[in-house]
Amino acid sequence: MATIREVAKRAGVAPITVSRVLNNSGYVQAATRARVEEAAAELNYVPNMLAHSFRSNRTHTLALVVTDITNPFWTTVARGVEDVANGQNFNVIFCNTDENPAKQGQYVDMLLRRRVDGVLLVPADSLGEESRQAVEALQAQQVKVVVLDRRIDGVAVDSVRGDSVGGARQLTEHLLALGHRVIGCLSGPTNLSVTVERVSGYSQALQAAGLAVDERLIRYGAFTAESGHTQTRELLGQAPRPSALFAANNFLAIGAMRALREAGLRTPDDMSLAVFDDLPASYVAEPFLTVAAQPAYELGAAAAALALRRIRGAEEQPIVELVLPTQLIVRVSTRLAITAKNGY
Repeated sequence: MATIREVAKRAGVAPITVSRVLNNSGYVQAATRARVEEAAAELNYVPNMLAHSFRSNRTHTLALVVTDITNPFWTTVARGVEDVANGQNFNVIFCNTDENPAKQGQYVDMLLRRRVDGVLLVPADSLGEESRQAVEALQAQQVKVVVLDRRIDGVAVDSVRGDSVGGARQLTEHLLALGHRVIGCLSGPTNLSVTVERVSGYSQALQAAGLAVDERLIRYGAFTAESGHTQTRELLGQAPRPSALFAANNFLAIGAMRALREAGLRTPDDMSLAVFDDLPASYVAEPFLTVAAQPAYELGAAAAALALRRIRGAEEQPIVELVLPTQLIVRVSTRLAITAKNGY
């Protein structure tokens, strides 16, 4: 493998000139720059980025730690992160925790060893101790951290998330406006701030309409299709049966639709369904679900931009808590409640 000295010899310049050209730092005459680039190409020279990182104390690397990379919401977030990072000559490492705090801890250890400059963390247990400790471990090593999608209490850290309370309330208010009064809630783990916030938005809408919050209508589980299937079957087996369902994420809704089909129920004729988070057009033949859509790409882009700003030295700025609004998109999965037909 060629060295920087060999490139310098081939180009007839000093090694420092080669360094300036390849790192795009400092002035170099156009003709000299061309000779250096030609020599590097002829020798197949590959810069030693590890050595460069030790000199600059940067690796120009961000890590995006998400909970389920198969969910299209996270792939869209990831694209926003990558576009912003790439635009500032940073690379991105993707890590998937499966909502597992232990797996999250393993990734944090690995990322510290790799000396990443920043971590965009979707906490596996945002209301638990492990995620707070993970943030503190990263910050102790001067790694810049931005918490994505969720909230971690008890630690000073930048965060970017969607308005979970507002979006859930909008969806529930939409169902109430259609005449639904028995509305089931499918939600995620109780140790996540998004679960608490989306159930809170659902509850606020009911209370504002003068309705009591019936805890029997609220189900907790995982943010997966399997959990959505199980929670829906449980709600279908109780009386009074809901006339509408609020699903706290898109995968829960996929499971709910399967459970409804198995029970011989049609959406929206027999059961209205309103969902937090949209599905990309590539996932469905045509848009079907009424949703509170988060700006997934913008969330990722904003988190990456915030992390890069910290990395480049904005230390004296106050902690940033950025909450982006959701958009209510009414489609055909919700309809007016029909008392005579459904008996509620």
